[in-house]
Amino acid sequence: MIQKTFKLRNLLLHLFFWAFLIALPILLGPNTNSNNPEEIRRSYFWIFYMTSFTVINIPFFYLNTEVLLPKLLRAKGVIIYLLTLIAAIVFMLYVHEELFHWVYAHFFPGNHSGGGARRGALMRMIFQLLFYAAIGTSYRLISDRMKEDEQVKEQENERLKSELSFLRSQISPHFMFNVLNSVVSLSRRKPEMVEPVVVKLSELMRYMIYETNDSIVPISKELTYLESYIDLQKIRFGNDIDIQFKHQIGPQSSSIEPMLLIPFVENAFKHGVGFIENPTIEIELTDTTKELSFHVANKKGAVINEKKDESSGIGLANVKRRLELLYPTNHALTVTESDSDFEITLTIQHI
Repeated sequence: MIQKTFKLRNLLLHLFFWAFLIALPILLGPNTNSNNPEEIRRSYFWIFYMTSFTVINIPFFYLNTEVLLPKLLRAKGVIIYLLTLIAAIVFMLYVHEELFHWVYAHFFPGNHSGGGARRGALMRMIFQLLFYAAIGTSYRLISDRMKEDEQVKEQENERLKSELSFLRSQISPHFMFNVLNSVVSLSRRKPEMVEPVVVKLSELMRYMIYETNDSIVPISKELTYLESYIDLQKIRFGNDIDIQFKHQIGPQSSSIEPMLLIPFVENAFKHGVGFIENPTIEIELTDTTKELSFHVANKKGAVINEKKDESSGIGLANVKRRLELLYPTNHALTVTESDSDFEITLTIQHI
């Protein structure tokens, strides 16, 4: 897509450049105010000659930009390039000399030398050939630099897309690992609750399979997913934990990367229950036309020297990196931790 846009932009630039130069003598117009027929004829001569002159310079321009610069300057060096360019200029001077004689003989049949007009034309030839060589060299160098920058940018975008895809692929296994651990624990303590938990789990899996293929989803769908997850945890813990979930979404729901918020909630349930007196988890989601605000707070227990599983911490590290990739300049993540409480506040400015 970037290459097509670059080629189209270059094509339009070239068409405009040559159309302007070819039309310039015509736009300046002949000297029709003079009463001297010879002077008027001379004006038309210069219009015809300069227009033809510009058309013949087009192959010279592209010889320099498409052959000499990319194949000689970079491969053979500056000296070989300059010698070849000088040879091309000398050949073009010969071509222009022949063109001048032909056009002059057509407009002034009795005079084949051209005199002062020939000397003036020669100076124009040299100046314009040097001008086209300089313009062509500058254009090619700038064009190559822009193309390289575009390629680097495209490669960087592809790398970031691959990294983001990998991060998203990590979320589902990590989530399933945590939920299945919860189901195993519940089957030991409250086996009668396993069935409703599995039903809720199937709802979560449906969202994970069918909705997360999209790059963005409405906030309303992410909210439904969060509610299902919290309901699952309520079934699991019952009245053992105080779970408060407040949410406010406007009539026109904005969009978000799927499963971007769930790791914060997972982390709260993972570390906010256990050896904690009166465990409480507070979750608040607010979406307005300007920004999304998400707040999660949970109590912490005393630090216990226990062996962490290898997946511990994957969720938060994952979501932090996804935020950096998706919302590099329009998000703010604040983590507040004390001996007894842990809070995160995420805001995403809608652009």
